[in-house]
Amino acid sequence: MAKNDRSLGRRSLLGGAVAVAGGAAVSSALPATAQAAPRAAAATAAETAATTDYVTVSPTDPRFPDLVRGTNQRWVAKPDYVRLVTTTAQAVRAVQDAVSANKRLTVRSGGHCYEDFVFNKDVQVVIDMSGMTQVYYDSAKNAFAVEGGASNIQIYETLYKLYGVTLPAGSCASVGAGGHISGGGYGLLSRLHGLTVDHLYGVEVVTVDKNGTAKAVVATRDSTDANLKDLWWAHTGGGGGNFGLITRYWLRSPGATGTDPTKLLPKPPSEVFVHATAFPWKDMTEASFTRLLQNWGAWHEKNSAPDSKYNSLFGLLKLNQKASDGAQIALLTQMDATVPDAQALLDEYLAAISAGVGVTRQAMTLRSGEHAAMPQFAKPRTLPWYIATDYLSGGNPTLYGKYKSAYARKGFSVTQIKAMYKHLTRTDYSNGDALVQIDSYGGRINAVKPGDTAVPQRDSVLKLQYQTYWTDPAEEAKHLAWIREFYKDVYAETGGVPVPGDINDGCYVNYPDKDLGDAAWNTSSTAWNSLYYKDNYARLQKAKAAWDPKDVFRHAQSVRLP
Repeated sequence: MAKNDRSLGRRSLLGGAVAVAGGAAVSSALPATAQAAPRAAAATAAETAATTDYVTVSPTDPRFPDLVRGTNQRWVAKPDYVRLVTTTAQAVRAVQDAVSANKRLTVRSGGHCYEDFVFNKDVQVVIDMSGMTQVYYDSAKNAFAVEGGASNIQIYETLYKLYGVTLPAGSCASVGAGGHISGGGYGLLSRLHGLTVDHLYGVEVVTVDKNGTAKAVVATRDSTDANLKDLWWAHTGGGGGNFGLITRYWLRSPGATGTDPTKLLPKPPSEVFVHATAFPWKDMTEASFTRLLQNWGAWHEKNSAPDSKYNSLFGLLKLNQKASDGAQIALLTQMDATVPDAQALLDEYLAAISAGVGVTRQAMTLRSGEHAAMPQFAKPRTLPWYIATDYLSGGNPTLYGKYKSAYARKGFSVTQIKAMYKHLTRTDYSNGDALVQIDSYGGRINAVKPGDTAVPQRDSVLKLQYQTYWTDPAEEAKHLAWIREFYKDVYAETGGVPVPGDINDGCYVNYPDKDLGDAAWNTSSTAWNSLYYKDNYARLQKAKAAWDPKDVFRHAQSVRLP
């Protein structure tokens, strides 16, 4: 992770705690008997000391180019202006201003949207959440508050260093909470502690009613009003940009009792094993590749139950495109080093994945997706959890990219493996930054019922992310052609997309893919909304009708009004 990414976390820790001296974040870092003051008093002081109005950045401002694009350089907008807000009141006014002027608005949290949902040709106003990044314990809600612009690394550092707790959220440091949490959120601790939304207690959202009036609404899982309950539920996996502008989340695990903030969210392992190894492509035949994929699927089928002894192990199998003779297939693993027989369990896992492949593993000496080369982890190393989390954070905001996703309920079919091998070894396409990453899934994620949150995929054991990156915009067509053909062939048995069934279980809304709605690439009878939401879509539409009846918050794949 880049040096400036690490500094984000330190700014959060200082800004979220010291800046509200005498308020929630500082007081609640004390023993449980010295509980925090309500957030409202601290917020008033902090917001008075901060800017008293939102910041407007116009096209003539030198900051403008940085604020009209995200991490994916494919998407650059030309809005009339960008508004940066630092308080909920400012966010309400910014939304109202745009609605009253009949201007198309979008909202930016961390800027990691894979499609043009935020930055597109139609947007006239971007509301930027970069100024709302505080993370603190809110004694009034007895939950941790996370503002919509806070990044993953800011959240992790504040929660862990002040309270010893964490969220099972994503690994990329600069991803913003606003869209990440609302889409479900998963990461290296999810097999152990579930999805991020499994710990969502409440949400504060700026909505627009049928009269065009903007207001901030708070909905929690304890809400007795049916519409409020639906609004909370819609943010447990319904995706960003659908119902309103998210200013703040509150997080508290179901079943957590008492008012000691150190006991309200999961605790991460104190130490973890980090291991990186690789299979050289030059030694890999189609038979050995097939065996590796079969091993990967079989191991996860066997070891992904909610009570599995392997719940703390999360693996990332990175099937990089064979761009050269030196290319590698990488395997990156993190596991709790403190569980009984941890080393033996890790050794057994590595042996099971490698069994019968017939290829000697070596150090991971090349970059693989978002992760840099990691030759120093050829032998498992024990690291403190936060240091490992900081180190494994990735992301590169200078690239152009295209992404696709899938859930898998079991290992892959023969047809799927053959298609993967075909496209990863094609000689007419050579790109060291193209891959499909197959992540461990299941565990405690699958202890939740499909309708309890808006995330319906609750019996998968693997999650796939297809990725390709490039630096020359003139080459876009060839990279798009490769990943589209790759994906279509892998799911040829189900119309070119992972239609829920015996093996597949749809797609992840936080990895949006507009091709799912294109008949050229989705020849199945399953619409894009069913691939993301399955049977939960009707309830999401109900929430949409109640809270965004004018369809102010919309994009190419937003929840449609019923």
